Amino acid sequence: MALVELQNVSKQFTKGEQTITPLDHIDLHIAEGEFVSLMGPSGSGKSTLLNLVSGIDRPDSGSIVVNGTDISQLSRGKLADWRAKNLGYIFQTHNLIPVLTAYENIELPTLLLKQTAQERQRRVQLAMEAVGLSDRADHYPRQLSGGQEQRVGIARAIVTHPKIVVADEPTGSLDVNTSQQIQVLLQRLNQQLGITMLMVTHDTEVASIASRQLRLDQGKFVDERSSTSTFCEGGQSDA
Repeated sequence: MALVELQNVSKQFTKGEQTITPLDHIDLHIAEGEFVSLMGPSGSGKSTLLNLVSGIDRPDSGSIVVNGTDISQLSRGKLADWRAKNLGYIFQTHNLIPVLTAYENIELPTLLLKQTAQERQRRVQLAMEAVGLSDRADHYPRQLSGGQEQRVGIARAIVTHPKIVVADEPTGSLDVNTSQQIQVLLQRLNQQLGITMLMVTHDTEVASIASRQLRLDQGKFVDERSSTSTFCEGGQSDA
């Protein structure tokens, strides 16, 4: 049974007198532990699909089942609870809170869960170790490089041990060297920790780190490829 199952999902928006259909009766299955990348031209439905799987938006038709729960049928309150327990989100622009330290930014999602202070601390420390930032716990975002900020964002996404992590252009605002280091990190988190990932990117090199690459165009899947690429560690240590 797939961890994520989209069946006959459609989504439309109205812009003036024009009806836009970013997703048109699509099916998608993602297995637990799989890493799927999603490409396509602007307006092809990539971000819409990410928002639907994240429970940020609802489909007009079809079902979205994640870990056995049809999230398209949940109330707003239950959907918020579901996201807190099951979903991690990696943003392109980090979205860190500037007045909080790296540790405090990573800790934020755990505050929505019923956990002891000791359990929260353990999870934050494990997440920081996973992204190689244990020595930056007390640093504020302004004291970090762009790569380090994104590592904090990734640690924040995995700190609750979510069922799936979605990433929206996670390397889009980074230079080439830092982007490659983040690619290595994402692939390692998937391969070594078994984190299920769905990533939107416009970069074919970034897309190739995923075990499966999908392409959307005009609301439909038009291409699918498998990858066995492996990146090697390297680059600057402050990324």
